[in-house]
Order: sequence, then C-alpha cells, then structure tokens
Amino acid sequence: MLSMTGIGKSFLGVRVLESVNLAVTAGEVHAVVGENGAGKSTLMKILTGVHAPDEGTIEIDGRRVSFGHPLDAQRAGVAIIYQEFNLLPERSVAENVFLGREPVRRGIVDRAAMDAATARLLTEIGEDSFGPRRPVKRLSVAQQQVVEIVKALSLDARIVVMDEPTAALAEHEVALLYRLVRRLQERGIAVLYISHRLREVFDLAGTVSVLKDGRLVTTVPTRDVTSDDLIRLMVGRDLSSYFPPRSTSPGQTRLRVSGGGNDRLHDIDLELRAGEILGVAGLQGSGRSELAKALFGAEPFTRGEMTPVRPRSVREGVRAGIGLVTEDRKAEGLAPRQSVRDNALLVARAVGGGGGRDGIRELLDRVQLRPPSPEQEVRYLSGGNQQKVVLAKWMTVAPKVLLFDEPTRGIDVGAKAAIHDLMRELAGEGAAIMMISSELPELIGMSDRIIVLREGRVAGALPAGASEEAIMHLAAGEVA
Repeated sequence: MLSMTGIGKSFLGVRVLESVNLAVTAGEVHAVVGENGAGKSTLMKILTGVHAPDEGTIEIDGRRVSFGHPLDAQRAGVAIIYQEFNLLPERSVAENVFLGREPVRRGIVDRAAMDAATARLLTEIGEDSFGPRRPVKRLSVAQQQVVEIVKALSLDARIVVMDEPTAALAEHEVALLYRLVRRLQERGIAVLYISHRLREVFDLAGTVSVLKDGRLVTTVPTRDVTSDDLIRLMVGRDLSSYFPPRSTSPGQTRLRVSGGGNDRLHDIDLELRAGEILGVAGLQGSGRSELAKALFGAEPFTRGEMTPVRPRSVREGVRAGIGLVTEDRKAEGLAPRQSVRDNALLVARAVGGGGGRDGIRELLDRVQLRPPSPEQEVRYLSGGNQQKVVLAKWMTVAPKVLLFDEPTRGIDVGAKAAIHDLMRELAGEGAAIMMISSELPELIGMSDRIIVLREGRVAGALPAGASEEAIMHLAAGEVA
C-alpha cells in the first residue's frame, strides 16, 4: 500500500534523514522505533505532507504521489495522530473531529449530523465517558487522545500514522486502543505505529523498522527480535538494566497526610520519606494527578491533616520545598517560545531567587540535555530534552519533595534511563519522591513502595516489586 524510497531531508544544512526506505502493506501494523532525534517524526511529517523530501519518492498503491500540503495527504488517504494534540479547547468534541470539513445543510453547518457521526465513532471505539458536545477543555489528557483517534478515523483514512498514541492513556484505555488497531487491520488499513513502549511494539506490530541518527538501521519481523535487540539497535549500546537500584534505607518523613480530602480526594493517608520513591498507580480518573496537585497546593486539601506544611497555593508549595513535574509538560511545564535558560530559571525567578546565569550550563549537563545549549528555544527540543528542562527548572530551587506526574511520557528509552537515574540520584541526596505512572513496568521498576488509587481513595499499598496483576486488581476494585 505504501512505499517510501530513498527519503532524504536536511534542515539549515543539518542532515536529519539519509536515504530511508519504508514499505507497508494493507492491514499491516508496522512499528517505527528509535530515540528522539532519530528522524521518526520527520519521516512521518514527509508522509503526511508537512515537509517535502529533498530526495526520494513516495508511492501509494503503486502510484507516485507528491504532497505539497497536509490536505493533499488527507485526500490521498493518509491520517496522523500526533503525540502533541492539535485540538481547539473551546470547541466541542464533534467540532474538533470535523474541523474544516463540517457537514452543511441548506447553507449552514448541520450540527445534528456532525454530532451523530461523532457519537457513532465514539461508540465504535467503546468510549462512553463523554459525548460529542463536550467541550474539549473539559476532557482529561487521555480523553483528548481519544478525540484525536476519532478525528483520524473520521477521515476514512487507508494509512494511519499513530505517534505515541498511548503516551497519555491508562492501562484499561490501552486495551481499548489495541482493539481499535485490530479493527483498522481488519478493514485493510495500514498502520504505522510509533512508540517508545516496546511491549506495545511486540503486542501489535508484525514488522518493526529501527531508525538511528536519520538512517534506517534495519526492518525485521518482530518475532525475530527481542526487546534487548531493539534497544541495542536504537541506542547503539546495551542498557544493562532499565532501572537503577532501589533505595535500601529511607530517611525521615518529609510529608505526612492523614485523612486528606477535597472535592476529588477522600481519606488520603500517606507518607513521603527522604531517599524513597513512592509509586502511585490507578486508572485514569482515579485521582492520581489530583493527589499531586493537592500535595503541591494547586488544588489544596480542604480536610484532614498535612504536616509539616500544608500549602494553600502553588507559591506556598514551592516556598515549602515541594516541586511538581506536571503530566502535560507542553501546556503546564514550559514556556515553549522562551530559551532553555529562561525555562530553567522560571521557578527560581518566581520565588525571588533571581535569574543569574551562573550554574545553568552545569545544571543542564547534570540532566544530560543534548545538546546543552542554554539559548535554544525549548519548542525546538525533542520531548525527552524538554522533560529534562522541566527537571532542571525544579533543581534550581532544590526541593525537598518532588512530585512526578508521568515523568517519562512519550520519550525514548535513552532519555527515560537518564531521567530514572536522575530521580534515583535526587532521592539519594535526600529528596522524597512521589512518581505517578500509567506504565506499570516503570512503576514497578522504580518504586520502593506503591499505593493504588481508586475513585479518589487509597485502595491499597504494595511493596517494591509487586506484580502488575496485584496493582490492576486494586485499581479495578477486584479481589485478587
């Protein structure tokens, strides 16, 4: 169905793709993997008409095509679901799904038809938590991802590119996406699946292509390789372990909550201890992000006790030595059009710590920013490097408590390892860390203890190394 041959691309004299070949058949799920900066996104943007290739050809069904605009690619049957959402928050779900191609009746937009078509698509993928008229700004990150999927489906595409489609999804929503991908296959739709979650690659894809430094390393059937093989091909080295060693001796209690509650949380009891990483699990909507925001002071507890501090605002939280790495770094964690330096100093300046230049480069080296250029605009960095800037922003004020909400969402294995190492290093220096993650292997590998939330309450606590099954039983309210 699709053949890309000899694709090359440069930006400002920098070669980002070099003679890349990619072929996908009808009904195939073809995974494309590689570190951030390997060229995956550029290759997909060429396929979808965002960029024109400098060299090479694209054929669909054996016919050579050339796209001067994303609409040309859409008309040829190519749709893409980006990792970073392209939605208008003030408009409804249906208005976003049919943006620019609204059905018209008697010269005006036929909202009833648009709502009905969107409702059918939502039903088709098993989504019943919101309807076509819900404003997008009232949806969770995971629900917004579902809207992106519905939007692509509505185009009746024959080739669908999925760029980190599960990055924001909880475990039960990932299962929904799996079923959707299988239905696309049954219809003969070709799926290009970009993911850093190797388990998904092996679960869904029959073929995997590995990119590194803008070149195609190999294309192989997934049955012929292992996770370790793919990691070696992607990063050019062995990763001896996904996760650094756990703490063996937690220190003093940094935060204690007893009976904490607000509109979304109920009877929360927990301790955060120096040198320890507390993992927080739960399905989407269970109150995980709300817990982090309550501890930080963004959505404060209105009931119960929190000692030694109980912040009533974000400023109070920061001054009390608490930092929050938010789930959505693009919307809540960064100022994309400002430089790396200015972003790294956001918190320090906000609490009156000044905005000096000293130490920034050393700080960027510590978070392994590549390349460590303080003057570059953050929007031009990869997702992994943007997350490292968020970490640097908090390290300028040396918080005693760090709350991580999906710290490695949508970043590659090399950047994940760097962030995991830094989290463990910060814990070793005495910080108390709470980590929320929808990726259960990460949660299990990084946590010294795990609590599971369900419907705004702590459903149970588990020791280090607990099984995925034990976590999911608690999260879903089942008896193990």
